[in-house]
Amino acid sequence: MTKKAFLSEDKLIAQAVDLLMERLGPVETSRFLSLPRGRRIESVKRHRMWQSELVKNEFFDKVFRT
Repeated sequence: MTKKAFLSEDKLIAQAVDLLMERLGPVETSRFLSLPRGRRIESVKRHRMWQSELVKNEFFDKVFRT
């Protein structure tokens, strides 16, 4: 198994911003970085919401497709 090192947070942020600037440009990068974060939903409530919309047979077909 090969050993991989994580980037420092400073390098990670710098590379991510550089990539956003390259792909989106300065205006859209700024817009993206200033988007408000959605309010977090408690995990059990989020899971129950997901389950309520779930069609069991379709889900099983996707997961257990042969």
